[in-house]
Amino acid sequence: MSVDRSFVGLPSPGVDRFGAGGHPCQGVYHTPSGTRPEVAFVAAHYNIDFSEHYLAEHLAGHGFGFLGWNTRFRGDEAHFLLDHALVDVGVGVRWLREVAGVEQVVLLGNSGGGSLMAAYQSQAVEPNVTPLEGMRPAAGVDDLVAADAYVSLAAHPGRPDVLTAWMDAAVIDEADPTLTDPHLDLWNPDNGPPYPTEFVDRYRAAQQARNQRITDRVRAELERLRAAGLTDRIFTVSRLWADPRTVDATLEPTARRANRCYLGDPRRANYGTWGVGQCSSLRTWLSMWSLEVSQCRAEPHLARVTVPSLVINADADTGVFPSDAARILDAIGTDDKQLVEVPGDHYLLEPGDARPRTAALIAEWVASRIR
Repeated sequence: MSVDRSFVGLPSPGVDRFGAGGHPCQGVYHTPSGTRPEVAFVAAHYNIDFSEHYLAEHLAGHGFGFLGWNTRFRGDEAHFLLDHALVDVGVGVRWLREVAGVEQVVLLGNSGGGSLMAAYQSQAVEPNVTPLEGMRPAAGVDDLVAADAYVSLAAHPGRPDVLTAWMDAAVIDEADPTLTDPHLDLWNPDNGPPYPTEFVDRYRAAQQARNQRITDRVRAELERLRAAGLTDRIFTVSRLWADPRTVDATLEPTARRANRCYLGDPRRANYGTWGVGQCSSLRTWLSMWSLEVSQCRAEPHLARVTVPSLVINADADTGVFPSDAARILDAIGTDDKQLVEVPGDHYLLEPGDARPRTAALIAEWVASRIR
């Protein structure tokens, strides 16, 4: 089946077209050629460009519409604010219903987008997201249109959760990435791999403590800046690719490759400059990354997801694990929910038929639930 692609660029409540010409909300709508589907998916992420999402053409080939959608924060993770992003997602959902003629909308929460789309549905059915201290709520955040179904695909249980699970617990000084606590160093052969349960427990506790230390410093710095008449600043966080499961494949064993993360070798990635959460404003840390403060943790939002829900876990994923999928499934508020495991890595690149097979699975499930 041939697929038509239409670019969609729209303003958002309170944010008009930018000076250079671009709209804050942009995406590509995929449809079977010459049709106006009654059911469509929408997929968005915190900062990754989903306009040409890898399942878009596959699901359009099954007769659905697919809006690969971007908020104003595409490519701008450092300035992310949840309430503003939810408004932008809502612009896409409303466009599907009011302009594209879609009768039923399915939220596709892929990877980091899983918690974002859960937060969207949560806010749409029961407004609960609050602005950061000292900020006004985003215009339109209490006027979102709810969707009809939710699909979680290779999704994390929240931005603070995944960042904390990946961050290096052995960091001693946030200002000096060369300093390491040898008793928590994943690459100290005295610790493993394989890593004993006692080490993993200490490591996980130290990761959470590191997240809290950063949160405490962010709050103190915001207070200091405000006293000087300033509102925010950018800072960096180093060494964020050190989940023990990426090094030791005996921890929560799956079909994944050992000693691999999304950037390849975990040790090399950990000391590099690419990855989530490495650059952030103070406000964005509180909005997206803080375990204590962020509203980007999926579980509270998933409790308000009462539409039919499908959770898909990829068995060779090197960054999402079966326990993540189980947490998501358990937290979803409807009884009409299902967990399915599919062969494939995080992006469903391998095996070669992973994408079409997963699209077919999703299409069959949607047809059985909302068509």
